[in-house]
Amino acid sequence: MAGPVYTDLVAGLPATVPFVGPETQERARGRGFSARLGANENVFGPSPLAIAAMADAAADVWQYGDPENFDLKQALATHHRVGMENIVVGEGIDGLLGYLCRMVVEPGVKVVTSEGAYPTFNFHVAGFGGELVTVPYDGDYEDPVAVMQKAAQVGARLVYLANPDNPMGTVHSAEVIEAAIAAVPDGCLFVLDEAYVEFAPDGHAPKLDIDDPRVIRMRTFSKAYGMAGTRVGYAIGHEDVITGFNKIRNHFGVSRISQAGALAALKDQAHLRNTVAAVAAGRKRIAMIAEEQGLSVVPSATNFVAIDCGQDGVFAKAVLDQLIARDIFVRMPFVEPQNRCIRVSVGQQADLSLLELQFPLALEAASEG
Repeated sequence: MAGPVYTDLVAGLPATVPFVGPETQERARGRGFSARLGANENVFGPSPLAIAAMADAAADVWQYGDPENFDLKQALATHHRVGMENIVVGEGIDGLLGYLCRMVVEPGVKVVTSEGAYPTFNFHVAGFGGELVTVPYDGDYEDPVAVMQKAAQVGARLVYLANPDNPMGTVHSAEVIEAAIAAVPDGCLFVLDEAYVEFAPDGHAPKLDIDDPRVIRMRTFSKAYGMAGTRVGYAIGHEDVITGFNKIRNHFGVSRISQAGALAALKDQAHLRNTVAAVAAGRKRIAMIAEEQGLSVVPSATNFVAIDCGQDGVFAKAVLDQLIARDIFVRMPFVEPQNRCIRVSVGQQADLSLLELQFPLALEAASEG
């Protein structure tokens, strides 16, 4: 019996995913993790107002969510002082990146990003047949100048850069990013992923310019707002670019419950400020844990910290494996030389106390192995 006929593109792609989730690892291990510090989740959780709003919305979950996301878009437009026509809401930044690639990427199209940067974007580019062109980091920072130079050189249609960066946590000033925007080549769109921007100090996010069709800004409720499980992200950009999303997006992709939770979370800016403060304190504690072992950390403007394990990627992977064996879930960058680090998300005090206890043991075991 003959099966479906796949496109050559799909038939030729590997059946892989960018990340192996902690649940997958728990099933393989036959037990759970004691500290979940690898997925950059916000362990401090959403606003109580958001939790209450989602609970209230659950009674009406028999209804589809508003396909226009009207109330949420209106609130976001007010929050950012832009028009509703400048915002699109989708299933997290990941979902919006997929739509964006569908809009502008086709076989043979060049797309530029940093080597070792957020791999889900690369996953979408490959899925639409794009040709990914990468440039190396400059130290532990993405290199906006080199990215734009490469985009001009190869005639890229799309450029991706995150600020703050994932996986290293570093951040560029607003002036550096504004210079990168000014250097976007003709016919190219700059995707500025600002998933972690609420954690960054003031002065690192350029002013919004919704009249510039060369840049689109990505934001999310997954990180600082503590709502990763609801899958709500949004993009801010020129009306023409946003209209492109509306042509091809899943109009019912964001559930009724998720819309209600995001709307309530946006209104509770006091909870957001408290979360940002708690994350900053957590970053300091992770740095202290590393320094007690004679190690350093990469300066972070996110809710995670890259700990420099002091050797190469092989050793860092051994440290990671030892932490996982001790029921602490962490991850690490994929590309040299950033893979000398392990990446640890800020956790609750109990999580970080467990890390403080087990980290020296993991280092010792990795050194002996």
